Amino acid sequence: MKNLAILGSTGSIGVSALEIVAAYPDRYRVLSLTAGSNLTRLEEQIRRFRPLLVAVVDPADAATLRQRLGTEAPEILCGVEGMIACASLSGVDMVLSAIVGAAGLVPTMAAIEAGKDIALANKETLVTAGPLVMEAVARKGVSLYPVDSEHSAIFQSLEGHRRSDVRRLILTASGGPFRNHSLAQLKGVTPGDALNHPNWSMGRKISIDSATMMNKGLEVIEARWLFDLPAERIAVHIHPQSIVHSMVEYLDGSVIAQLGIPDMKTPIAYALSYPERLPLNLPPLDLCSLGSLTFETPDPARFACLSLAYEALREGGSAPAVLNAANEVAVEAFLNGQIAFLDIPVIIRATLDSHPGEPLSHIDGYLRADRQARQSARRIIAAAH
Repeated sequence: MKNLAILGSTGSIGVSALEIVAAYPDRYRVLSLTAGSNLTRLEEQIRRFRPLLVAVVDPADAATLRQRLGTEAPEILCGVEGMIACASLSGVDMVLSAIVGAAGLVPTMAAIEAGKDIALANKETLVTAGPLVMEAVARKGVSLYPVDSEHSAIFQSLEGHRRSDVRRLILTASGGPFRNHSLAQLKGVTPGDALNHPNWSMGRKISIDSATMMNKGLEVIEARWLFDLPAERIAVHIHPQSIVHSMVEYLDGSVIAQLGIPDMKTPIAYALSYPERLPLNLPPLDLCSLGSLTFETPDPARFACLSLAYEALREGGSAPAVLNAANEVAVEAFLNGQIAFLDIPVIIRATLDSHPGEPLSHIDGYLRADRQARQSARRIIAAAH
């Protein structure tokens, strides 16, 4: 029996993970859950999975949840302290980190310091503080398994091979809903247009990141720390069918890829069960009916966010944290109708320019860079609009 903490249980990753837990009750038990503001879904999860500890962001939501559950309520905490308590709870073997954004960094670090294995779906943890996180993973001797489909694919494609034989990693990207749009067409896209992903069902923030290809930029930075390779050995290919989830190219020219239907249950289950593979009730991949798999080079003019991510990775220090923070603020502003779609990389560029990367050695430094970048991005948006 593996005891789990699920951080971000009401999001798409958390919901899929709990479906796997429900299918394998003899393998997994949920000891703690954290969520944002979706109390209806969280209440259902608590009643079904009976965790010992739960945390939400808002104290008022915690009080509401206690009232709704009555005598069935577990201990319910709130705020960052509550998230940390759930992540580091005694008896937890593995923490699924699926909180959206940089908010996942502190509880994930707490889990690592508490000696928990990590199934990482929160890419921003490594984007914001990759050197710090990987140092802690090595120091505590815990395992970190990638849940992002691209990084899971690379992880699987590296199995049985020598890391010294790797030439480069190739991350695939769907290209999102605007792959064939001109810059003129992109000027008029709405949040509704950007949220309409052609292949994946995802949350609002990551759907916008997919449309700008910032999600791929963040994944490049994450891959740098997960697999210890520099930016120049991590490539991105647009693959509209989303069947080849990523590839590893070796020194002899061989390319090993992981293929599958676009469903996040596969990488989630692999992270939870590694090195085993769980039978999943998913349709098989029918390559014959697909007919063809195609690949394209990303257009840097249409996908400026991808270039900004490579730039921040090469600059290092606080630059990736600044990039991520500015992106989160800009995406929120776009979803709220404050800025246009093409303003997103402009806001990020201006924020990076106002915060040159500096070396960091402690989590407080990364959190400070994140906080200051958010303040700068909001000022830039307010001044321009």
